[in-house]
Amino acid sequence: MDLEIQDIKRIRKSLFTLGLIFFSFLLLIYFVTSTIIEDRKTPSLVTAKLDLAVRGDILSSDNFKITTSRKIYTASIDTRGLDKNKKELFIKLFSIYSDLDEQYVREKINKSLKHPGYLIISRDITSRAAKNLHILARKLINLKVFLPLKINNSHVVFGLEITETGETRDYPYKDTLTPVIGYVKKGNDAKGKLRINGVKGLEKSYNTQLNDIKNGILQGERDIRSNIIFNRDSKIITRKDGEPLQLNIPLRLQKNIELMLDIYQAKLGADEIIVSVLDTKTGHVISLASSNRFDPSQIRTEDIKNLNVNAIEYQYEPGSVMKPIAISLVLEKGRAKLSEYLPAYNTTGPRNSNGEFPKGKIMIDRWGISDDHQFKTNTLSISDIVINSSNIGTLLLANRLSGKELLEGYHMFGINKKTDIDLPYEKIGYLPTLGQLSSGESNGRLNIFKSTISYGQGMTVTFMQILKAYNVFNNNGNIVTPSIVKKEIENPSSKILSDKTTEIMKGLLVKTVLEGTGKNTIYEGLEIGGKTGTANIAGRGGYQKKYMSSFFGFVNDKDHRYTVGVMVNNPISTGEHWYYYYASNSAVPVFRQIVDIMVKLNYLKPTVVPKPIDDTPIIPQTH
Repeated sequence: MDLEIQDIKRIRKSLFTLGLIFFSFLLLIYFVTSTIIEDRKTPSLVTAKLDLAVRGDILSSDNFKITTSRKIYTASIDTRGLDKNKKELFIKLFSIYSDLDEQYVREKINKSLKHPGYLIISRDITSRAAKNLHILARKLINLKVFLPLKINNSHVVFGLEITETGETRDYPYKDTLTPVIGYVKKGNDAKGKLRINGVKGLEKSYNTQLNDIKNGILQGERDIRSNIIFNRDSKIITRKDGEPLQLNIPLRLQKNIELMLDIYQAKLGADEIIVSVLDTKTGHVISLASSNRFDPSQIRTEDIKNLNVNAIEYQYEPGSVMKPIAISLVLEKGRAKLSEYLPAYNTTGPRNSNGEFPKGKIMIDRWGISDDHQFKTNTLSISDIVINSSNIGTLLLANRLSGKELLEGYHMFGINKKTDIDLPYEKIGYLPTLGQLSSGESNGRLNIFKSTISYGQGMTVTFMQILKAYNVFNNNGNIVTPSIVKKEIENPSSKILSDKTTEIMKGLLVKTVLEGTGKNTIYEGLEIGGKTGTANIAGRGGYQKKYMSSFFGFVNDKDHRYTVGVMVNNPISTGEHWYYYYASNSAVPVFRQIVDIMVKLNYLKPTVVPKPIDDTPIIPQTH
């Protein structure tokens, strides 16, 4: 009996064991099957990193980076995995490695810990800081600052993540070469991708070239710390940054001229002073400077008025600097000779009760035109007309041309046409129509439109148009397109004046400096020629008591030829220094300072040691 009971117990125990084994087997099958069929979100064994390309640099001719792009990075963590006991250690180390303020980092962490999860600490991490933080990320894993998080039955450590998120544009020399280089803003391209795009200046003109980029890719298997394992199955595509721009402008020359303009703007009380220097033969712009500049990295409300490149966008009446251009066209057509004399309409005579000399006038229709200077004789040669800047002498010569000849001649010099300099938004100015210029030709009357544009009124130009035109007189009669950016193929030139006419006009411009209003530009040992211009600025309701003073000319040594332009917008014209509005007291001294800078920087080599600069104003006898 006892034997039967023991047998039954053994059988029950065996059955229980078999049942337990069978149940365990079923559970094993269940878990294996569910694991196979479950769509798990486990960490990928393959990872990829994008190597973002950046916009191209703009460099001066002496290889200084005027503007450059740098990558910016985002630093992030998952605060659920941050060991609370090591929070302060993380904050201190992160602040040291990132150069971010410790208190700022602490506030970000503490705020996130109230609702733990993904936290972006900073979106503006520099490349240098990013490299440091990559090193720190590995150290933080070793120090077990971050605890494993269980994600879908897998334990993953989410440590410090550093990712490339874009680029920013830097301007190391602040306002240097602005507004010429322009500025940028972020926006989407044609494909909807976020890009930095040029808005003004060279950044706009060469936007396509600067943004000719291709991002790189690093892809491969990942280790436990999410680092890429490089092997034969890895994918590496090298990034291609945007094409750089190399300028014809050296930084040292540009900066010296800009600093000088700052001094003269304050002295002359001008709204703006614009200067440019061309290499005469090539048309290379080796300086294009304004007294009104801005820092493209932080444009303020007060900077808005300075964003335009007024050398090509501001249109104004040029005044007397147009006279050599008009007279050269008359000489080129053979309608005048150097040996002939024209009547002078403003000869020396007794002063009136106000102490002023009487002004003779020539009437054209209902308009009376006079000269501002007194002449010692009753007649003027062409040389006298240029040197003494006679309005009447110039218009009498210009009226020897037909309206078509004068209009085509101005167009030939680039007036009323784009100069095609490599800047956007260039204006063309205004000239009367062919019909207006041709009126009265059949009866031989003097034409008022033809007359006024011969001495630079009743028309508008841009600063760069006049500079391009004057370059012809120093370039053997050839006209060339000014260029700021170096090009593999130089801009072609074309001859628009004969050697004879060019030689005459160049000689007259040199004589104007030696004997006329450009005397203060004289620099011993250098060849200098040019012409002043002082014109009222037109506004609503007529001419204002504001002036545009300018000097355009050239300066040469035995090996180098440069064409230089200076424009002073609205210098002081009232009060104690009222005489500053004359070009001889504003634009001419600036021109002389430019020459002095070019000599000191070895762009020009005088054959003799020059005398010190005489910057004493020339005060007219009457006002």
